[in-house]
Amino acid sequence: MKVRSSIFASFILILEVVGVALFLRGFFPVPLKSSLSSKSKLSDLPAEPLAGSSPNNSRLPQPLFKRVVIMLVDALREDFVFGPNGRRYMPYTRHLVERGSSHSFVAKARPPTVTMPRIKVIPTVSLEALTTGTIPGFIDVVMNLNSPALLEDNLIWQAKAAGKRMVFYGDDTWVRLFPKHFMEHDGTTSFFVSDYTEVDNNVTRHLDSTLKRDDWDILILHYLGLDHIGHISGPHSSLIQPKLLEMDDVLKKIHGALVSKEAEGSLPYLLVLCGDHGMSETGSHGGSSEPEVNTPLVLISPAFKRKVGMEKPEVVEQVDLTPTLALGLGLPISQNSVGRLIPGVLEETSLRDQLRFLHLNGQQLSCLLKDSTPGFEKEAGFEQFRVAEKAHGSWMKLFFEGNTSEVLTNMGRKVLKQYMEALASMSSALSKQLGKYDMYSMVAGTVFVFQLLLVLLLAMPEALSGEAAVDLPVLSALLSLPFYLLCLLLASVHVLVCTSAESSCYFCSLSWGLVFAAVAFSSAMFCILISMVTRRLPLGSLIHGKSPLRSSEWSLSELDVLLLAGTVGHTLSLAASSFVEEEHQIWYFLLNTLCLAVFQDVCRKYFREQSASRDEEELVLPSKDCHPSARPGPEVFPERWLALATPPFTLVCCRLLRSLNQTGVQWAHLPDVGHWLNSFEHRTLLSLLAAFCLLLIYFLVQRRCSWVSKVALALGLLGVYSYRAAVGNVGFPWQRSGRATSKGTVEARFVYVFILGILFTGTKDLLRSQIITADAKLKSKGLWEIYSGLVLLVSLLFRAHNLPVLCCCLLIQTLMAQFIWKRLHYDAAQTTIMHYWFGQAFFYFQGNSNNIATVDISVGFVGLESYVEAPAVFLTALSTYAGPLLWACHLVCYLSSERGRRSPAAFGHGCYCLALLRSVPAAAYIVLVTALRYHLFIWSVFSPKLLYESMHLLLTAGVCLFFITMEQSPGSRKPCPRPPPRQRRR
Repeated sequence: MKVRSSIFASFILILEVVGVALFLRGFFPVPLKSSLSSKSKLSDLPAEPLAGSSPNNSRLPQPLFKRVVIMLVDALREDFVFGPNGRRYMPYTRHLVERGSSHSFVAKARPPTVTMPRIKVIPTVSLEALTTGTIPGFIDVVMNLNSPALLEDNLIWQAKAAGKRMVFYGDDTWVRLFPKHFMEHDGTTSFFVSDYTEVDNNVTRHLDSTLKRDDWDILILHYLGLDHIGHISGPHSSLIQPKLLEMDDVLKKIHGALVSKEAEGSLPYLLVLCGDHGMSETGSHGGSSEPEVNTPLVLISPAFKRKVGMEKPEVVEQVDLTPTLALGLGLPISQNSVGRLIPGVLEETSLRDQLRFLHLNGQQLSCLLKDSTPGFEKEAGFEQFRVAEKAHGSWMKLFFEGNTSEVLTNMGRKVLKQYMEALASMSSALSKQLGKYDMYSMVAGTVFVFQLLLVLLLAMPEALSGEAAVDLPVLSALLSLPFYLLCLLLASVHVLVCTSAESSCYFCSLSWGLVFAAVAFSSAMFCILISMVTRRLPLGSLIHGKSPLRSSEWSLSELDVLLLAGTVGHTLSLAASSFVEEEHQIWYFLLNTLCLAVFQDVCRKYFREQSASRDEEELVLPSKDCHPSARPGPEVFPERWLALATPPFTLVCCRLLRSLNQTGVQWAHLPDVGHWLNSFEHRTLLSLLAAFCLLLIYFLVQRRCSWVSKVALALGLLGVYSYRAAVGNVGFPWQRSGRATSKGTVEARFVYVFILGILFTGTKDLLRSQIITADAKLKSKGLWEIYSGLVLLVSLLFRAHNLPVLCCCLLIQTLMAQFIWKRLHYDAAQTTIMHYWFGQAFFYFQGNSNNIATVDISVGFVGLESYVEAPAVFLTALSTYAGPLLWACHLVCYLSSERGRRSPAAFGHGCYCLALLRSVPAAAYIVLVTALRYHLFIWSVFSPKLLYESMHLLLTAGVCLFFITMEQSPGSRKPCPRPPPRQRRR
């Protein structure tokens, strides 16, 4: 069965996306869960240990606090409170930290540092991490966009079951996670990041009336404004200090109200100030850098000793807040919590109560360790806890005997120390385990992907031939005996694995229909592989009646060797964590090397071979795309120098763009040009730069647009500048400096109108060319208009300081297309690889990295009044992958242009090469992360990169589908004379 190269490549990519999705389902571990289906109950708590034959005492400790107020400030970094600017940012809070009855800690959040997983951590401080005490997983990044109800054991459920009356105001993620748990609530959307004023005012407006009432036990406040400011303008914005002063005033109001209502002889209150995650130097979060994972945790209560000065905050885990709040309120600890009690909270309680609290925490951790670790007896923490429990029983026996000597006190302190060491060891063991990999799903996904990759590689000679068609032996494979034998074998393996697996496997939970389809597909792919391999062998070629490829037909030029070596070298570099963190350096190096190689080709064409004859020149610079070679003469003299200047100019642009945004890990904290331009004192310079860039964008894009699209493009770019002025990034000369900023919704929607108009015009021409007239020029015109609409949309989404990235992208595309790819007659495969390399480099020029924190989610709300999931996800993905998408779109436009139409196979070659360039690193990387799944940096480095690779594979599949629609049908192709074998290049 013969299929076009573009259809074949797209089909392979789509199936690879399915295989990678199956691998992801198995790779991201299932969180630690207790085997008990029910939730913890007070009646299930263990009794106090007691040595001897006396019956154990079932006494439960009394609650430590009557009322608890949790003030969660989203994205509150620890240096905002404890740092040098703490007294200026939050003076009252800093006073309580230094002189008040409080305990201060630096609570470390585990990556990924996004809000929903964090709420699940504390029992309520960071959603997942704040409410269940469990470590969040990277799959929670996806769930963060649409948080379902939390069904596992958590602090909020325990409080409701105990009759605690809870009130909540703030991020509506809490309301979705805990429906019907709060007696009163008012949620605000957490995704409309352009709003940093009303989103907090909607919380504070309830405070006065709520604090005067006595009908609640737990009050939770989740403020989002600081996080939104970070996403908009970063941690060094002029908006940060006013917002922190506002939060400080709120804390002062709450503390004053709690002090005034404190009654003599009653249990004290507890006021908790915390953050769910920090904020990177760019204002985002999701990664593992110190500013992102270090958050302040301030516990304020008259039950604590008054401080006499500033002390260095102790470091705790964010999940430690869950058992601390649970026991402080007299509630059971959540079954799946991996946190340990914060000992400072118990400093004023009796020694017996301290031991009892630690025993309850240790019992819960030991039970979780039993359920999640087969060899739990060998764990040092488990053995330490058993020793401490026995010593605790001996201490209790002496206590009941009335021993009041110092020996009892010293023995009790020793038992306390033993408990603390055991808790630390068990908590660490559980945190490191994180969960269990679904190896069966991972192996199945890997096998699918590698089968597809091998088919893609074996089809290379046919896919890159002049016909650009692949002959797949599908029918012969399906009718062969090995196909049915393999189906039976794989089905048997599936039954064996699913019946003997100790833990549940996702692949085993699928219906038999889906499993049979997967088994049949895998068997068919294996038979196709065997058939294609035998056909490539000399004997197989004779059997099939085809001659094998001669080595002279598959020669490689110097540029081909460079492109091949660079692609393979980049794939191999993914095995090292440092290379993954600093991947941008690899692409910068490859791009610089490519420019030097192109410069060499330019010099060879225009200087060394100047006196060669036309025939000799064609031998040196052949083209399988049928490009005629022109003899150098007086008419090309200006072009010669422009072509010579293009590679050095590209190098200069790339060097300037590297200084615009610091990315990666090692040097991400260093100041860059982007930070300098965004400072308030350089706003005028940024305004001039933005205006110049928008003018240059118009000049570069409008050349191929109709006059209607030119007008729309001009008005749209004017609207882009107006939008940036409205949100306060740039300014107009007549604009007052003290003018209040807005959300820019009207200005953004003004731009969207022209974007849709340009896209409509281009789509209309494209459909006419494909359905009615079959006009290649009309199709090319429609593609360039769609490209101009995409450029206008990207210019709206890019921040003002990133507009030079878009300008350089367009300028390099124009120069390379006019003076390099066209004049040097690079074939479609070479041009595709160059586009891919440039796209990867511009992905990092934007300021992106392999860290989730660099994803700018604020662009998902440009022009929106409220959070709408579909457009928000689309705009965020488009902005993040703008570099690769713009270069891929330009590739389609270039191959459809006059120079591309001379080779009917160009589209097929380009689509195949693009699929191969994405398939090789994706397949290699899933093997690497499988081998490195117990690596120290698997969650902080390798897992985020896996998500990026998967998303990039999905986008490439979409681009290849677009290739299919743009490719000429076989009947409309004009024959292209095949050059002699010695002239062909691969």
